[in-house]
Amino acid sequence: MRAAYASSLQPDAPLSGLTVGDLPFAPPDGWVPVEVRASSLNQHDIWSLRGVGLPADRLPMILGCDAAGVTPDGAPVLVYPVVEDKADPRGYSLFSERYPGTLADQVAAPRENLLPIPEGVSFAEAACLPTAWLTAYHMLVTRGRAADAGAVLVQGAGGGVATAAVAIGVALGKRVYATSRDQAKRDRVAELGAVAVEPGARLPERVDVVIESVGEPTFDHSMKCAAPGARIVVCGATGGHLARVDLRRVFAMQLEILGSSMGTPAELTELLKMCAAGRLHPVIDSRYPFAGIAEAFSRLSSGEVFGKVLIEH
Repeated sequence: MRAAYASSLQPDAPLSGLTVGDLPFAPPDGWVPVEVRASSLNQHDIWSLRGVGLPADRLPMILGCDAAGVTPDGAPVLVYPVVEDKADPRGYSLFSERYPGTLADQVAAPRENLLPIPEGVSFAEAACLPTAWLTAYHMLVTRGRAADAGAVLVQGAGGGVATAAVAIGVALGKRVYATSRDQAKRDRVAELGAVAVEPGARLPERVDVVIESVGEPTFDHSMKCAAPGARIVVCGATGGHLARVDLRRVFAMQLEILGSSMGTPAELTELLKMCAAGRLHPVIDSRYPFAGIAEAFSRLSSGEVFGKVLIEH
């Protein structure tokens, strides 16, 4: 079957380790094969090509965490990307870490990882949700307790998680502020219904939840924008992981700094329901056929994306 896979690990030139070709399909016993109709890329795929979380002894490894498709009985399903993995210190792994990923004609998954796609949600929309959008939902709703929040700040809008957080926050009826260094991205943020601000800018109010995936360059701003009792939820550190934290502000303002990673099948089901009800529309940066997957990876690595890079099979 056709597949996009890591054939070598290249920390300094990750895309040079990407190969598109034929690999055998060998599903584990008891897993359900899914004919993939749409998949999407994540920064996780770039990190895998660098060798982060993917050792050389697992190559070749099919990349990709996100996919929507059809089971052998014709049911449209979305693949939940987290697999129980007792060999991993986390207790789980994502597709493309230990088990073959979703950037292929077929992917196999445990039956409990297959969620029905409701009527009115396309394969393309569904394929945007499992990693970045699920992470953003878990950060906002579960870790950030957005139900108790009035205002939200999202740092670094443009990337998959941050853009999803903006859209989900607006859909939840929150006052959303979002930063970006790029004027064009700030314009797009405003189109989504948020207030776009330059990095480090003073906000008209303190916020109850901060969505933080940038790290070192923005963390001081996140702390200063936080209202008393606010939750600063962290899922990454794309700009650097050694952020300075003024502990005086943490205890004086009674702030919570919370780590967050991925989400649950129930949360992914809620995202699908929001899409089916028309409350939420995944933001798609660009669409590529499977034959153009190398160009899709180049687009993702350019730093110019706003939303998800989609692969249509």
